[in-house]
Amino acid sequence: MISKEEFLVLYQKYLDGECSPAEKELLAAYSDDMHLPDDVWTEDDTDPLEVRTRIWQKLSESRQETIVLMPKRANYRWLWAAAALAGIAVLAGLLFIPHAKVNNMAGVVSSKTETKILPGGNKAYLTLANGSKIVLDDAKNGQLAARAGVKVSKTSNGLVVYKFDRKPTEQGQAAIPQINTITTPRGGQYQVVLEDGTKVQLNAASSIKFPEYFTGANREIELDGEAYFEVAKDKAHPFIVKANGTQVQVFGTHFNINAYSDNPDITTTLLEGSVKMSKGTAAVMLLPGQQGTVNQNGSSIKVQKADVEANMAWINGFFIFHDQSIINIMKQVSRWYDVDIEYQDAQVQENEFGGTISKYKDIKELLDNIKLTGSIHYKIEGRRVIIMK
Repeated sequence: MISKEEFLVLYQKYLDGECSPAEKELLAAYSDDMHLPDDVWTEDDTDPLEVRTRIWQKLSESRQETIVLMPKRANYRWLWAAAALAGIAVLAGLLFIPHAKVNNMAGVVSSKTETKILPGGNKAYLTLANGSKIVLDDAKNGQLAARAGVKVSKTSNGLVVYKFDRKPTEQGQAAIPQINTITTPRGGQYQVVLEDGTKVQLNAASSIKFPEYFTGANREIELDGEAYFEVAKDKAHPFIVKANGTQVQVFGTHFNINAYSDNPDITTTLLEGSVKMSKGTAAVMLLPGQQGTVNQNGSSIKVQKADVEANMAWINGFFIFHDQSIINIMKQVSRWYDVDIEYQDAQVQENEFGGTISKYKDIKELLDNIKLTGSIHYKIEGRRVIIMK
């Protein structure tokens, strides 16, 4: 029997038309035993992204109580194992391995705060060209805005869809498309379908600027933060993402861009197809499984094998850290839990960790697991997390 995670991998390959005959047989054989709460999909579902989104949401909820993570020896990759102990409720856990010198304190200082900081969720706001804003997490399902043949609606699972009833040349439609912006706050994430069918999922503290409809030779948008793209194929009109001086050009492919302004580097991780990443006069072509990295203050683009598992973890409902500094870890924690991070001394910032945990856990569970290494301690004051030795 295969795991739910393996089922999802096969299911996505099936939707992408990449399953072998043997994998299709395995998928069909296991689908009858796939028991997810609330009838995750029905025969009426037609949008693969909506189906996958609901499956991931349901599994993220259920596996928090059923999965334990254990390390292999020295390569810091992680094994999945079902937790089933009679009479004991086993919570999904995280084993962090410190890579810096560990402070061997016998006692572990526990945080006495009663503050409960919950994980983020589907939150965003849409800023229309006229400056008006729509809070998407508060907006009811159905039509959100309508103007000159443009309708913006939200589906039952939080997907934002832009529908265009008339071509730009028809009467009443502006000759120059207006620019809209969707922004996620700290503690927010959102999915969007653009006019051309391109699907975009925004991570926390991110935004995209895009036209109501695409005109001219290219389909151009601007990104600040992190987003995962499934670009609608159109060989005649390349899709271009501009992010902090970097440009990624594609025709139809799946990729992730991390371009937070507080990170020194901009990275593009390619999952499917091919993309051209450029900055200034430098340009490289990426193949599936590769990552392009460029410093915000530089122009040379480094191409290397991508850590796809870690880079795409946020899409699948996890934090995955492979030899990550506490600073990089806390940046992700800060954005997702909407907290500020403070370090009491410089030495604690040198620690590195590896591990995996659901991003839908309470923040204290994540911090407590790091604390078990003995290399750091913490306390919470309001929405401020203080990291100390």
